[in-house]
Amino acid sequence: MSAEEFKATTDRVAAAGNQAFKDGVEKSIGALNELNSLSKSNIEALVESFTAATKGAEAVGAQTAAFTKKNWEEGVAAAKSLSSAKSVQEVVELQSAYAKKSLESYVAELNSLTETLSASFKDSFKPINTRLTASVEKFQSFR
Repeated sequence: MSAEEFKATTDRVAAAGNQAFKDGVEKSIGALNELNSLSKSNIEALVESFTAATKGAEAVGAQTAAFTKKNWEEGVAAAKSLSSAKSVQEVVELQSAYAKKSLESYVAELNSLTETLSASFKDSFKPINTRLTASVEKFQSFR
């Protein structure tokens, strides 16, 4: 092999090595950019999820406070009507009516609260489920 052939072979090997290195760096940068994009989207989904959870907690708090106030007012009204009862029979009837109304109100409020919590959980987990689905699809596309 002559010096010129050796030099040409060395140049080709060096060029191929440089190209392979360049291709590797470009692929690595592309993968890092993709990972960065996925991480950003995941953080945005978490923020959206926490925001929805906070709104749900606020709704539950407001609903509970309103029920407590209403229940207190009804209890005061029942106590006033009991104090003005003329007989033991009337006290029993008033107390029974109040107990029945109070229980029905409690059950209705519990059902309403369950619906609010269910909607809150659904809203809170929706962004995370969406990101999880997107991530699984992305990882499957790498196969």
